[in-house]
This record gives sequence, structure tokens and C-alpha cells, in this order.
Amino acid sequence: MPHRHREVSRIEGFSDAVFGFAITLLVVSLEVPRTFDELLHVMRGFPAFAVSFVLIFQIWRRHYLFFRSYDIEDSTVVVLTGALLFVVLFYVYPLKFVWSLALAQVQGDGEGERIRSEQWPLLMEIYGAGVIAIFGLLALLYAHAYRLRAQLGLSPGESVWARVQVMRNAAIALWGVLSMLICVAGGRAWLSAAGFVYFGIGISEWALGEYNGRMQRKLGSVRL
Repeated sequence: MPHRHREVSRIEGFSDAVFGFAITLLVVSLEVPRTFDELLHVMRGFPAFAVSFVLIFQIWRRHYLFFRSYDIEDSTVVVLTGALLFVVLFYVYPLKFVWSLALAQVQGDGEGERIRSEQWPLLMEIYGAGVIAIFGLLALLYAHAYRLRAQLGLSPGESVWARVQVMRNAAIALWGVLSMLICVAGGRAWLSAAGFVYFGIGISEWALGEYNGRMQRKLGSVRL
């Protein structure tokens, strides 16, 4: 990937602060447990926190790589970054809620009174909307850099890498679209399929990684 060494900008610093705040919102409890039972209750929420943390970290990393790769901070980048941060902050609670419910079933806690059966499709639609918005905005950021590849002085290999990033993020957004369509069309009966759709992300990531590798070898580029 391209890498441009430069000072951390204000927009990057602000983005890191917002991502840090988003991680703080994921914390199971802001208070120190007063009893061992309370500690156990907090620990049971750790798996959902861990999964949510990894997902937020992946979003941050893709955003970080954009700014480390391209020395560009025009109005388009600022607006798209602002929109991305807004969605991330709004997305934190649905993200944690979905994984808390999913992992509670694995842990044997059950869904309890936290959600009714008929509410599951709507929850998955909200989750899918977040996936579409976040990765769609990341795709637009990389597409903007790709459009300015001549101005940025990107090599052919770097241009390919930028195009692949557009496709990677757009593909994840499309998996979210597919999940939402399944929920809308099938409702509760197709809920499992709407969730399993996201395993397709691994397929698209692998396929596009292979494509990038073939193109880089073809161009004789060294992937940094």
C-alpha cells in the first residue's frame, strides 16, 4: 500500500478521539464491581465487548490507513470523515446490543425480556444499515483518492491498491444490503440467513486480496 510520512493532522487527531470515545461507550460497566457477583456479571459481558471492540478497531484501521496512504484533506475528505464518525458513534449501541444477544444464547443466558421475537428482523435491519453506512463511506473516501491518483502521484501499483480498497469496503456494504433485503423479504423465518450472510465478508476479503496480489505481481510492484 502507499505510505506518506507526515504529521498527524487535526482531522486525524479528532477522528482518533472520537474512535476512543466510541470504545469507551462499549465498556461493560464504568463502575468498579462492589461484590463478586457483580464482577461475574461484568465478566459475562466481556465476549460482546471483545467482538465489538475488534469490529470498531477494524473500522478505525481502515480509516487510519487512508490518511497514512494519501496526503489529502480537502472538503470532501472532511465531510466524509465527519459523516463516518457520526455513524460510528450512533452505531456503537446497536453493535454491542446485537452481539450481546447473540453471545447470550451461546452462554445460555437466553434473550430474556431484552427483545421480542418479532423485533429481531428490525434489529438486524438497523445493524445492516450501520454496516452499509460505515463501509459505504469508507468506499467513498478511497474512491475520492483514486479519482485524484494523478494529482497524488500514485504509482500504478498504488492505484490498484486504492481501487481494491474501494471494492473491499463496497463489498462489505453490499453484504449489509443483502442481509437487510433478506430480513425485509423473509422476516423472522429467514433471520438466521440474514446473519450468516456476513460470513461472506471473509470470501470477498480473500478474493479481493488475491486479486490485488495478482495485479501487484503483474505490475512488478512491491506491496508495502
